[in-house]
Amino acid sequence: MKSPAPDEHRLIELAKCDPTSFGELYERYVGRIYSYVYYRTGNEHDAEDLTARVFFRALKRLPSYSDRGLPFSAWLYRIAHNLVANWHRDQGRRKIVPLDEYVVNGIQSEAPEYAAESREEQEFLLDIIRQLPAERQQLLILKFVEHMSNAEIGAVLNRSEGAIKSLYHRTLLTLRDDLERRTGRPLPPPNGH
Repeated sequence: MKSPAPDEHRLIELAKCDPTSFGELYERYVGRIYSYVYYRTGNEHDAEDLTARVFFRALKRLPSYSDRGLPFSAWLYRIAHNLVANWHRDQGRRKIVPLDEYVVNGIQSEAPEYAAESREEQEFLLDIIRQLPAERQQLLILKFVEHMSNAEIGAVLNRSEGAIKSLYHRTLLTLRDDLERRTGRPLPPPNGH
């Protein structure tokens, strides 16, 4: 795992002394953190609120931040993870991702019958994913939405790269088994991603 880039390290140190310099770090990461929080909450307004809290908390705790060889973004994702976990506990409900927000933008150009079938397949898959424990949902979001490597996901989840590979493999097996059970059709074994 790489340490923050020299440019980022300079920004972090500058922001520790001058909070107005935090703006550049905010601009660099706000989109990624918002996306992560949105997929975990399924609600635009809650995602905006929680994203603001992530950066407020990061700014407040920045003076105590120390480079431990992990990317600065891993620290932000941990803050986001903790806030989302607290949010879910406070809400006392499972997350719901609105499909109209999730569906790929290009789907409207397809013939209506294909678009409807594609939406049904996505809804079916999302329903299965929503049944997974929160940590496995988080793994899938970081892997497929944020396009993080296993090492980066490990930094966010505070696990080794090997543990993430194992969790990922078990998650794919669980998804395959659920799909087979629900469709009644055998599926090929998952290949490593």
